Amino acid sequence: MLTGKQKRFLRSEAHHLQPIFQVGKGGTNDHLVRHIEEALEVRELIKVSVLNNCLDDPKEIGAEVAEAAGAELVQVIGKTIVLYKESKDHKTIELP
Repeated sequence: MLTGKQKRFLRSEAHHLQPIFQVGKGGTNDHLVRHIEEALEVRELIKVSVLNNCLDDPKEIGAEVAEAAGAELVQVIGKTIVLYKESKDHKTIELP
C-alpha cells in the first residue's frame, strides 16, 4: 500500500507521461494485463487511457487491472489510469 505522500510524488512523476495502453470496447483481458505487467517491469510507472467507446467505469477498470497485474493504483482522473509497480531489475524511482 502506498502512503498519501508516495501517491502525490508518483502523480507528479506521471504528469508528463503519455498513455501507452488503451482500453477499448472489448474491456480488459489477459493479453492486455500481461503487456501491462511487462511494461511495469521496465518503466515502473505507466498511464493507461480508457477510450470513449468503452462502457465500463474507468475506476473499476483501474482497480481490476491493478489487481490482475499486481500493481498499485496511483490515480484515476477522467479516463486516464496511473499504475505503479516496483521493478525487480530496472528500479529507477525512489519513493519518499
